[in-house]
Amino acid sequence: MSATTPAWSVQVLDLGQSLIRGPQAFWNDAWDEMVPLAFNAVLARSAARTVLINTSPPETTEVVERLFPRMRYLHDAPAGDLDREPRHHMVAALAAHGLEPDDVDTVILTPFELYTTGTLHLFQKAEIYLSRTGWVHLHTVHDHPHDKRWRKFPQSTLVDLVTDSWDRVRLLDDEHEVADGLRTWWAGTHHRESVVVEIDTPDGTVAVSDAFFYYANVEDGRMLGLNESIDEGLTAYARTLRSAQHIVPIHEPRVFDRYPGGRIG
Repeated sequence: MSATTPAWSVQVLDLGQSLIRGPQAFWNDAWDEMVPLAFNAVLARSAARTVLINTSPPETTEVVERLFPRMRYLHDAPAGDLDREPRHHMVAALAAHGLEPDDVDTVILTPFELYTTGTLHLFQKAEIYLSRTGWVHLHTVHDHPHDKRWRKFPQSTLVDLVTDSWDRVRLLDDEHEVADGLRTWWAGTHHRESVVVEIDTPDGTVAVSDAFFYYANVEDGRMLGLNESIDEGLTAYARTLRSAQHIVPIHEPRVFDRYPGGRIG
């Protein structure tokens, strides 16, 4: 990080947890295991910007029960209900750090799934950054085994993105600088819209992504089970290890063991 690069801080937000089957987490492995699946969002702040990487599952019980019945969008994982307390809701998680949705000026989504887009509608003053590759895929593919349109955005949110909020939408190139010290690159692996967000902090570069669910995917070479391309995963994991000193998988509950309180930088 150069002397002129803004000093970013990173705060991981705990938005709840579920369970998935072992082979969904680790390719062709952990057949007899159930694995905890965290839902983490990330705040990145500099003197000039307040950036949120991902929002949360929908807030209301009725919508959660309708869209997430026993987390069926995660392939009917047994005991896979979304487990969260009031503090895990998006507004409460922000308030714990002195923020309201209107304080967020930038939202980056990776991937496009209801657990990242469910409260996007709260952020009416933010620019919204979406992978151009993933956005084109979303609007051009009609039948895909892993990408179901209404599992990606609430219908009202997607309508808003292409109408009233379109002027706030920013499409990310496969290599993109969002701000000084904060950039993204297309990773694929999990979804066509999956990116890695790199944030330069005084303690080193932080890499945030859904291309890896767990530290073990990257650090131990255990390929993500829910992947669309092993080759993309191998490339993304190698680049992450080269470029980042800190890794934040958006589904890793142990982030809070490695970084007490979820604070980096």
